[in-house]
Amino acid sequence: MNAPYPDHWEADVIVADGGTAQLRPIRSEDADLLRAFYSRLSAESIYYRFFSPRPRLTDREIEHLTTVDHHRRVALIATVGGAMIAVVRYDRIERLPDTAEVAFVVEDAHQGRGLGSILLEHIAAAARERGLRRFVASVLPDNRRMTKVFRDVGYRAEQRFEDGVIELTLDLEPTETSLEVMVAREHRAESRSIQRLLFPRSVAVIGASRVEHSVGQTVLRHLLRGDFDGPVYPVHPTATAVAGVRAHPTVLDIPDPVDLAVVAVPAEAVHEVVEQCAGKGVHGLVVVSSGFGESGPDGKARQDELMRLARANGMRVVGPNCLGIANSDPAVRLNASLAPTTPGRGPIGFFSQSGALGIAILQRTAERGLGLSTFVSAGNRADVSGNDLMQYWEEDPATRVVLLYLESLGNPRKFARLARRLSRTKPIVAVKSGRSTQGVPPGHAVRALSLPDHAVSALFEQAGVIRVDGLSQLFDVAQLLAYQPLPTGHRVAIVDNSTSLGLLAQDAATALALTPGEPVGLGPRAGAAEYEAALAAAVEDASVDSIVVIYAPSIVGPGGGAWLDSMTVPPQGGWKELVDPRVAETIVRIAANSPKPIVATYLGAKGMPTELRSTADGGTTSAAPGSVPSYSTPEDALRALGFATRYAAWRRRPQGRIPPVEPACQSRARDLVDRLLGDRDETVRLPADQAAELLGCYGIERADATGGVPVRIVAMEDPSFGAVVSFGLTDVAAALLDDRAYRLAPLTDVEAAELVRAVRSAPLLFGHRGAEPVDVGALEDLLLRVARLAGDLPEVALVELDPVLAAPSGVTITGVSVSLHRPRNPRLELSPRRMPAL
Repeated sequence: MNAPYPDHWEADVIVADGGTAQLRPIRSEDADLLRAFYSRLSAESIYYRFFSPRPRLTDREIEHLTTVDHHRRVALIATVGGAMIAVVRYDRIERLPDTAEVAFVVEDAHQGRGLGSILLEHIAAAARERGLRRFVASVLPDNRRMTKVFRDVGYRAEQRFEDGVIELTLDLEPTETSLEVMVAREHRAESRSIQRLLFPRSVAVIGASRVEHSVGQTVLRHLLRGDFDGPVYPVHPTATAVAGVRAHPTVLDIPDPVDLAVVAVPAEAVHEVVEQCAGKGVHGLVVVSSGFGESGPDGKARQDELMRLARANGMRVVGPNCLGIANSDPAVRLNASLAPTTPGRGPIGFFSQSGALGIAILQRTAERGLGLSTFVSAGNRADVSGNDLMQYWEEDPATRVVLLYLESLGNPRKFARLARRLSRTKPIVAVKSGRSTQGVPPGHAVRALSLPDHAVSALFEQAGVIRVDGLSQLFDVAQLLAYQPLPTGHRVAIVDNSTSLGLLAQDAATALALTPGEPVGLGPRAGAAEYEAALAAAVEDASVDSIVVIYAPSIVGPGGGAWLDSMTVPPQGGWKELVDPRVAETIVRIAANSPKPIVATYLGAKGMPTELRSTADGGTTSAAPGSVPSYSTPEDALRALGFATRYAAWRRRPQGRIPPVEPACQSRARDLVDRLLGDRDETVRLPADQAAELLGCYGIERADATGGVPVRIVAMEDPSFGAVVSFGLTDVAAALLDDRAYRLAPLTDVEAAELVRAVRSAPLLFGHRGAEPVDVGALEDLLLRVARLAGDLPEVALVELDPVLAAPSGVTITGVSVSLHRPRNPRLELSPRRMPAL
């Protein structure tokens, strides 16, 4: 049986050292590639692969190895720069129709880059698609590297020793271990690829014009002004020097290695530049040039060609149409961007999709006195994305807080997975634009989100992401999280020298579901001693979790009365402004030793004013941990504190567990779905008996009943987020207000409990106005079962249980609708590692 060429097996991948490679099925015209590949293999690699010396392959062997049917005989090759660097193949064993023999070999120069495990992942996925259940592999005992690849992939394996050869049998069904191994390798590779971009040893600026204020010269001067710790090479076709630095006609003429190239040439010339960078062995590109996907179909074609060339030659790309990248680490001091102002060193990692906003973002960051560890402006986000940066920042000790400005989500389900893991140790604060449209900006090669915006917010919250409404709130929350500890509860102490401002703070706290104590009013004449006593008492008070301190300028008259809250104009010369500088010193000193967060409204300042910064190592003043953030109003301070309090509660809560399902039940449901769908590529709505049979596999039974609170449970396969579960009451008011809560499936028991309580009408389930509470435990159990079904079976396009009657005695399902549809592609988290398709 000959199957058509499976182009969906083609993939771009990131290897262990951060470079890229291309995978594809072998073709008969690859004979010369195979000969060249074989000629570069060492005698040891050949012996390990063929169990005998074999100096060359015969023409007949070449024809056999390159001629496959993509069914019984399958081979995948990895290429970089058009050269074959690895190959894996399987051949079905005729006497065992669900088993194939597998073998691979990696060119010696590319061994240790993780290609063996990537090839094995991809050919295993191809084998499962062709109905195979297991691989067998024969390995010589001293070929420890290959044995390790087979063992470390995470599949269930059996081993026996026979005739001097290790025989390994691998069960190809993905396991929890194999998926964890795949995710861990993906994490290391993507993190390493970003590290190579942010820590280059040398930088070339291609398009470094001699024209003042041009894009290329601007980037060059910023690199030089930032004192980049490495050589910078201007590239100009005719100039001998740019900005006083010797220039080279092309990147190929630079005598030394180049790690990073900043491309600032017209879009039409980028193709040639990328080919030259590939020939030079450049690791990464920052393309600040515009005229790509954002400019229309011709630009999109140029963007796709840019990415095809870069990926084929092992390079990652930031951009195009981007602002650039920056790294404040003293070991590199990189400002490869168009931004004239870059903040100082600090604990915040910042990713922005908008190049246009990037300069304003960096300027505002600097104005607030916030410090950045790293900054990446992705522009059209053709390659490097926020997901890549989260992989890097998870391991980066210099980054304590992650800020994201997002205009689109390329892989929302992966974003949620990475964010959930990262948020456990480092807070993520995000602005997601397009609330009203959920559209995609020009140039972003991703689909628009189909869920309503409040559902996206709910899924962010499930992953621990702090979603804020704009840039001002983004910085308000960041400055608290970066320099103060997390609150351990919702109880707030307020210390002030203004009755009116204290009351405003109390009202704001209450509105944000925080619990404020009675404001401690010190009076307008309060100085350092009074603030020290009040703050020390609040720090020691076990009933306080966080502290808001307000210090407003006090204007005191001759008789000691304050004019601060008076609308009376004082007589000329009869008042004087009193600002005690020791108050700021006191606030900082107490905050430095406080386990509780302290935020301030200090003289109306916004950001990290110099007076409230702690002293870093070496005695220099900087925004170090313990510095106190200030807000122009108490309401802003409390809002930031509210975000931090909710995030801290999310981090403290148990993660919960996904209840297990009997493997036999899962297998029965899988077989039933496959039988009901067959080969149909259309939506199939199940009749009542078949829907009941499928739901019954997960213990979901329908019955007749009357009475109870009617609720609606829906599970659907969303094209962006995968399996999503929603919950809400079934009534006109809930529908009118769109009072529904959303979570990604499968659910943990903790998430199921949160989902029930997340809707605004939830009190009706818990005994509102004296009514008897419903059996919430039964409702949560039903949600867990529906979510597990949706999580296990991507073909379940929709499950709608409406109404479900929730009563004190339990829940009863009275209405059921189930639709099946075979997804176009498998869920990405179950697929072998690959970069997004162009």
